[in-house]
Amino acid sequence: MEYTINIKGHLMDLSTPQVMGILNVTPDSFYSGSRKQTEKEIADRANQIIEEGGSIIDVGAFSTRPGADEVSEEEEGRRLKFALDIVRREQSNVAISVDTYRPTLARKCIEEWGADIINDVSEGGITGIANVPLEQREEEYPEMFRLVGELKVPYILMSVQPTLATMMKGFAKEVQQLRDLGANDIILDPGFGFGKNLIQNYEIYNEMEKLSVMELPVLVGISRKSMIYRLLGGDATTSLNGTTVLDTIALMKGASILRVHDVKEAAEAIKIVETMTK
Repeated sequence: MEYTINIKGHLMDLSTPQVMGILNVTPDSFYSGSRKQTEKEIADRANQIIEEGGSIIDVGAFSTRPGADEVSEEEEGRRLKFALDIVRREQSNVAISVDTYRPTLARKCIEEWGADIINDVSEGGITGIANVPLEQREEEYPEMFRLVGELKVPYILMSVQPTLATMMKGFAKEVQQLRDLGANDIILDPGFGFGKNLIQNYEIYNEMEKLSVMELPVLVGISRKSMIYRLLGGDATTSLNGTTVLDTIALMKGASILRVHDVKEAAEAIKIVETMTK
């Protein structure tokens, strides 16, 4: 299916899949090549993402790898503001997503610091991130969902469910909640590497096209993740080839956005698949 998302009044056409380039302003993200902390490093990375064919820059300031140290809200906010100011200066028209599970920071990023999209790996707060305990919901709608409905911004909803059946059940409920609150632009992320073992990751990958029944764009983020090198050997630094293979499969199964460290390779995969299928 062909989708668009509304980014502050401008439509992004997803009929051709888009590349989201990762920019981590953390000292401890699982792939060391993605860590950018100085002004020059952040500026260079933002420009590199666009030059290599990316259309979205995803800025994260909190590592979600297993065993990562918790970062305070104040420190995460400091890192995000610093990076977003630089990215917006360097690329004034690019779409920027902010990778945070904290609603208060998401609001500041959208309203004050120049971000356009919320990328929430907590599935609206139902799961703990790093050493943050699970949120016990006392109300029907999560705070993050209320924020998205209020701000009317694109929202990436990531699942931590271990099977496609439980994932789709969760998505159905959460998408309805978001729509009840006024959210329009919802992007689904199967959440590879989150709440799933190695076999479950590949089982879901094999059936990913079934998510099309949700009639929403799907984002796939498997770049250099452990599901690749635990199967093939090596580590994140040796997992580019496996990433490109899986990205290509994702495109053929209907993915609309690839979230990657290696933008050029993802853009080339899109060009090849689009040429084959049109």
